[in-house]
Amino acid sequence: MYSVSARAGLTAAAAAAALLAVAACSSSSTSTPAATTSAPAATSGTATSPAATSGAGSISVNDLNNSFSAMAQLKSVAAAGKGTIAVILPDTTSSTRYVEFDAPYLKQAFTAAGLTSSDFLIENALGSDATQLSDAQSAITKGASVLVVDPLDSGVGAHIEAYAKQHGVAVIDYDRLTLGGTRSYYVSFNNVKVGQVMGLGMVSCVTDWGVKSPNLIVMKGAPTDNNATLFAQGYDGVLAPYFASKGWVNVSQPAGTWDPPTALSEFQQQYTAHKNINAALIPNDENAAPIIHYLQGQGIKAKTFPTTGQDATLTGLQNILAGYQCGTVYKPIYLEAQAAAALALYVRAGQTPPASLVNGSTADSTAKTQVPSVLLVPTWVTTKNMNATVIKDNFVPASQLCKGSFATDCTAAGIS
Repeated sequence: MYSVSARAGLTAAAAAAALLAVAACSSSSTSTPAATTSAPAATSGTATSPAATSGAGSISVNDLNNSFSAMAQLKSVAAAGKGTIAVILPDTTSSTRYVEFDAPYLKQAFTAAGLTSSDFLIENALGSDATQLSDAQSAITKGASVLVVDPLDSGVGAHIEAYAKQHGVAVIDYDRLTLGGTRSYYVSFNNVKVGQVMGLGMVSCVTDWGVKSPNLIVMKGAPTDNNATLFAQGYDGVLAPYFASKGWVNVSQPAGTWDPPTALSEFQQQYTAHKNINAALIPNDENAAPIIHYLQGQGIKAKTFPTTGQDATLTGLQNILAGYQCGTVYKPIYLEAQAAAALALYVRAGQTPPASLVNGSTADSTAKTQVPSVLLVPTWVTTKNMNATVIKDNFVPASQLCKGSFATDCTAAGIS
């Protein structure tokens, strides 16, 4: 399989296997990215009782779980705060997560901490920079003391943060970092790790599915999204030794997008021009879905053409069960939402968040600053651990996942 340097190939394979095992249990060839992240070995969806690890008014990353019970420890912090907390999410198209999970989880986290509906608001910019900016300005006018912003891009993010700073309002970057911004904190999953987990998933799948000579198209998210840059740093780093060994071929790297129809067009152009492509590194489930549908229309059989994804969407999980997607990066959004809500409560109360919550830092190379961060750990989900992760967390109910033709696949995967 690794024709030029067997020793290098075997070393890379061994390292990849070890790292993939770590990612599953817990969870370069490009230029220096715009931002990098670092954090300790992190958190999981289950934890000991919050009372056993943190006192009243304090919270740890390891306290967070899908019961939201840890948020009750912040009721005194919530009571000490003034002004409203405004959350401004980016869109409904780059991922369905913002409507299905982020918004309701954020509401649940704030409510569990003792806030009422008049103390916070959650809005969605619907893909418009102008709307995201006007939402932020309006929230500040109405008395917001803290903004939690998932910027559509760093341009609008920096504009919002400059406006907020002028008005004495703190900002927390949520999920995406605003390059050149002035936010106080950043909350996300470790996005380089997300990319590494995805790359390792591809490596494992190529072996499991018996692809002898991988000819890979490496796709990316939108160039304007710093997360896409970090994802790519992660998977490019994993794949580099395989390409260097000449056992794998890096056929194409399209420009990148988070728009599924555009992603499909990019793929079709490259697949038409390079019929040797037999694997696709795709950075999320939304982009992967139309590509997989296209491949099925081309007569591609299950477990012969590895693809990847991210976000553990219903469609992505079903594509995994059907053997057309190797796996997906699962990011338990209930952890991210609680971490953001906790930070916002501390900032609103004028208190410094504990080091047990702020567990890392993120470099903003445009602003030349290190941003205090909460960085969470992702998990690679396949048929082997789907039941123990997304189903156990009720991220996707088994009743939805296992409908119709997927019932048999669910039974085979131990999902009922």
